[in-house]
Amino acid sequence: MGRHRDQRPRLPGLAGDRAGVTVVEFALVAPVLCLVLLGAFDISHTLYARAALQGIVQKTARDSSLESGADTAEQTALDNKVKDQVRALANNATIDITRRFYRTFSEAAAAKAEVFTDTNGNGRCDAGEPYEDANGNSNWDKDGGSAGQGGAKDATLYTVTMTYPRFFPIYKLVGGSDTTKLTASTVLRNQPYSDQGSYGAIQVRNCP
Repeated sequence: MGRHRDQRPRLPGLAGDRAGVTVVEFALVAPVLCLVLLGAFDISHTLYARAALQGIVQKTARDSSLESGADTAEQTALDNKVKDQVRALANNATIDITRRFYRTFSEAAAAKAEVFTDTNGNGRCDAGEPYEDANGNSNWDKDGGSAGQGGAKDATLYTVTMTYPRFFPIYKLVGGSDTTKLTASTVLRNQPYSDQGSYGAIQVRNCP
C-alpha cells in the first residue's frame, strides 16, 4: 500500500500558481472595455457633428436672406453650398433642407399649430375638424408656418437634417438604429426691400 501511495502524481505548489491569471482576466474585461470605448467614440462624434452642423447652418444660411421666395436660383445655390459643407462631415449623408416662413420672429420661434377643434382627441386636425387658416394657405399647419422662403421682412425657419450610417458599429452589439440623424435650424429675416405682405382675414376651414 505504501508503494502505491508513492506512485501518485505530486503537483507541489499548483494551488498557489498565478501564472496566466492576467490573460484570463483581460479576456473577461476586454469585450466590456471595447464596448465602452466604441460607445464613447460614437457619442463624441455625434456631439461634434451636431455642433459642426449648427455652425454650418448659422454661418451659411445668412445668405438666404432673399427678398422673394420666387428667387429659386439663389436658394438652390445656397442649399448646394450647405450640402457641400455637410458632406465634409459625412460624405455619405442624406441631406434634407426645408424652409418655413412666418410674419414675425416670435411666431417662427413658437411654431404653434393653427387653432383647431380636436373632436377626436388625437392631437391632429383631421376627419373634418374645423380649423382657423391663419396664414391663408388652405392647409392646417401643425407649426403655423408656410412652406418656402416667404417675402420681404418675413422670418424664415431654415432647417437642415442630415442622416448618415454610424461610423462605429455599436448598434450591432447593443441594438438600435444603424444610422444617426441630426437636425439644425436658424431663423432669418428676409431683406426689407419692399413692404411686408399680409394675410387676409382668418378663414375657418375643415381638415380632410
